[in-house]
Amino acid sequence: MRADLESQARVDWIRDVMQQYEARLLRYAQRITKDLERARDVVQETFLRLCKQDPAELDGHLSEWLYTVCRNRALDVQKKERRMATMTEVDAVHAFTEASPADEVETRDTAQHVFGLLDALPDNQQEVVRLKFEGGLSYRAISEVTGLSVSNVGYLLHQAIRTLRQRAQTT
Repeated sequence: MRADLESQARVDWIRDVMQQYEARLLRYAQRITKDLERARDVVQETFLRLCKQDPAELDGHLSEWLYTVCRNRALDVQKKERRMATMTEVDAVHAFTEASPADEVETRDTAQHVFGLLDALPDNQQEVVRLKFEGGLSYRAISEVTGLSVSNVGYLLHQAIRTLRQRAQTT
C-alpha cells in the first residue's frame, strides 16, 4: 500500500513539473535546435531523464537541472544534425495569442521586431537573455546551466540589454 502511495506521489510530481516547465523548455530547446520536432524530442528526453531522478535530490534546483539537461541534449542534437527548420518565434507568439486581428498584427509586428533584434545578438548573449526572461532563471541558475560565472552572466545580460535598447531606439 505504501509503495502505491509513493508511486502515485512520484507520478503526480512528474506531471506537475511537466505542466510547469514543458512549454518553456520547448521554446528554449527550439531556439537551440532551430527545429520544433527536434526540440520536442529533446524535451521528451529531458522528462524521461527526470523520471529516473529522485525528487529529493533535485529539491531547490529543479529548474537548473531541467535547463541543464535540456541544453546539453539540444546542443548534442544541434551538433549532430546541423539543420535549420520550421516554426519561428513569431508563429509561436501568434499561435498563443487570442486577440482581435488588429491586436494580433501589432503583437506579431512587435514580436518580429524584438526577435529580430535578439537574433542579431551573439549566441552567448541570446542564450542568457532567453534563460533570464523566457526561463525566469536567476543569474546563479543561468551560471549553472551555461557553465559561465555569475559575473559573466551579469555582464552578458547587461551588454545584451544595452545593445537591444540602442538598436530599438535607432529603428
